[in-house]
Amino acid sequence: MKIKTIVTITVFSLLLFNCKDSNNNDTAAVELITVEEMDSLLELEKVQLVDVRTPQEYAEGHIEGAINIDFSDENFETLISEVDKSKPVAVYCGRGGRSGKCSAYMKKAGFTKIYDLDGGITEWKYKGKETVK
Repeated sequence: MKIKTIVTITVFSLLLFNCKDSNNNDTAAVELITVEEMDSLLELEKVQLVDVRTPQEYAEGHIEGAINIDFSDENFETLISEVDKSKPVAVYCGRGGRSGKCSAYMKKAGFTKIYDLDGGITEWKYKGKETVK
């Protein structure tokens, strides 16, 4: 009976400490934002803007001020590491798939605040917002 009690206490202790540690590692929250919220952030110049589409997609039109870091580039991790982790970052792609994956990577990499444009540049254009070439 004593061995079963010790094992039970040990298992619960490990679970408790593991849960506590994983919460401490959540250094960033990824916030899905609307076109209007993105527009406000850009007007306030409070974010670094990253377009994670291909260079060809970027050349066809992007949000003004965005830097292009292709999520599918073999050097993506090196390129994204050059973005300042201590400042807020807003990411977008075509519709939201790649930027979602990029946001998850950035969260694990230690970025402090990440915004992901819901619907990507497709939604941006649909709402009548301008792009530049």
